[in-house]
Amino acid sequence: MKRTIRESMPFKVEKIDTWIVDIPTIRPHVLSMIAINKQVMVIVRVHCSDGIVGMGEGTTIGGLSYGDESPEGMKLTIDEYMAPLLIGREATNTASLMALVRQYVVGNHFAKNAVETALLDAEAQRAGVPLSELLGGRLRDRLPVLWTLASGDTGRDIEEAEEMLAQRRHDVFKLKIGKRALADDVAHVAAIKRAMGDRASVRVDVNQAWDEPTARRGAHMLADAGVDLIEQPLPRADREGMRRLTAYSPIAIMADEALRGPSDALDFARNRGADAFSIKPPQAGGLFAGGQLAAIAEAGHIGVYGGTMLEGSVGTIACAHLYATFAKLEWGTELFGPLLQTEEILTEPLAFREFGLDLPIGPGLGVALDMDKVHHFRRDGPSRTVVGQPIEESA
Repeated sequence: MKRTIRESMPFKVEKIDTWIVDIPTIRPHVLSMIAINKQVMVIVRVHCSDGIVGMGEGTTIGGLSYGDESPEGMKLTIDEYMAPLLIGREATNTASLMALVRQYVVGNHFAKNAVETALLDAEAQRAGVPLSELLGGRLRDRLPVLWTLASGDTGRDIEEAEEMLAQRRHDVFKLKIGKRALADDVAHVAAIKRAMGDRASVRVDVNQAWDEPTARRGAHMLADAGVDLIEQPLPRADREGMRRLTAYSPIAIMADEALRGPSDALDFARNRGADAFSIKPPQAGGLFAGGQLAAIAEAGHIGVYGGTMLEGSVGTIACAHLYATFAKLEWGTELFGPLLQTEEILTEPLAFREFGLDLPIGPGLGVALDMDKVHHFRRDGPSRTVVGQPIEESA
């Protein structure tokens, strides 16, 4: 009986590297719960016995200030719990390997996403196809990308928006609000929208900072200011409040932090708890899970938005491969994470131009790490970054 290629060449997972990397940001990125001056990510590399190395990334916004996983926790989970399950196993079936991981590791969606991405990258490289082809096949080669104005200073945000428009880099802007009084936040947003006029769409992200009465007042005030959408205004557990607000609001309401996986998406779709879903593969539990969220949204006639955890270039391009497969992408994407960082750790930066991001056409993720830069910014490397400043460590 003739043996298949897979049977005759059982490539194995040989080693898994995890490195915490700290990269400074170009400015503080202010959310309702924290201001970020550096982005911290876990770079994952899966080494296979055929010489192929797959890459993934685990990133959260502000560590435990935003969610229940930190970069340090991701590294520990991968090193101590996931890697022992995977090393020595056949590397050519990512779905099977991740099913094994889910059997023995509860939760830890961000860590799972990083490992799944690395396994899929290796599998796509082996097949000689872009990663998007393993996720259903891309329907577009460029994704629209918005920019978040998050300095909190009205004049500075307007200058930043004008610069982005002049460079033809972004023409949709999202503002982080929720730390100040409602009237002050709305005045800030309204001033920016007046400055932009019809040249740009303006949206807001509240990051769960409002209660329902505040959100009701805010929805009408923001609609009058010309805002298009409000992202996750209520705490993620307040699903009834989100349902009532979605029915009441004159502008679209988007769910974000509340979408921890397909079961959450199904509940929101059944109860019409949002007009749009922010799809974030790390938050959902991986690229496959992110695709399931998009399918539920499409079936429930809910708009789709390609969200970000402010990933670096590896995580960003992984999400882009998935978003390129969506039948609809009504609200665009916010894959601007690499543009917020002062340093690039790829050999070739991602191609942001004409208000969007071009997808690479090479096999796998289609990108390569600049190992000198990675080693420089590794927390256990020759230098480290503290509050945006590189500090040399003693020998």
